[in-house]
Formats: sequence, C-alpha cells, structure tokens
Amino acid sequence: MGRVERIWSKRAHRGPMDPVDHAVLEAGKGLVGSANYGGRRQVTIVSQERWREMMTALDAQVDPSARRGNLLVSGIDLVDTRGRFLAVGPCVLEIGGETRPCERMDEACAGLQDVMRDRWGGGAWAVVVEGGTIRTH
Repeated sequence: MGRVERIWSKRAHRGPMDPVDHAVLEAGKGLVGSANYGGRRQVTIVSQERWREMMTALDAQVDPSARRGNLLVSGIDLVDTRGRFLAVGPCVLEIGGETRPCERMDEACAGLQDVMRDRWGGGAWAVVVEGGTIRTH
C-alpha cells in the first residue's frame, strides 16, 4: 500500500512548485490550479524510494520538488506501469507513461538527467479517471 508523501502545484509553466497539504483532482482535467490542468499529462508522479536512490548515486541532497512533479509517493514502484490504475485517496489515476527527464534536471543537480533515465527515474504521468480531494499523510 502506497502513500502520498508530498503534493505540489505548479502555478505557471517553468514556474515554482508550491507545496500543498491537499489538492483537488478533477476527472479528465488534472490538478485544479496547476499549470498542467487540462493538458495531456494531467498529474506527474515521482517515487520517493527511486528519488533517494538517485540522490545516493549522485551523492547529492536535492529536494524532490526539483523533479517538478505533482505527487511524491512512497511504497509504489512506478517502473513499467503504463496502462495501470493507481488509487490515490478517493481518486483514480491511469498511468499514461514514463516522464522523461529534461535538461532542467541538470540545472537542479549535475548528472541528474542521466541518472533519471534508468528505471523510470523521472516518474510517471497520469490522467485523472475519478476525481476528488487528495491529502498528504
């Protein structure tokens, strides 16, 4: 059983990631108030365990918000989950695929983009199938 450890909303494309303790997910739209609302990649998900592995590999201490995802989850392996469904509180997300790392990752930490390419280190993106309010634990 996984947990939502952290939630972030992106107020603008390339803008800061705002931490929140709860958020509303709307079916077919995404995280209400986030810059990606209504887009193809409605919610982005990062694995806490995978993030820690990458930080160890880089001998770095970068906050996972640098990944620019919406949800940091623990207890869930995101590798090869395309097409699978993920229950998050009352919500259901359908994993659309892997989120590939971009050059902005190297702005956060030298070498991060390369280390993220293995085992879905960049996380996954999803669409909201059933909406509701989610909270951190």
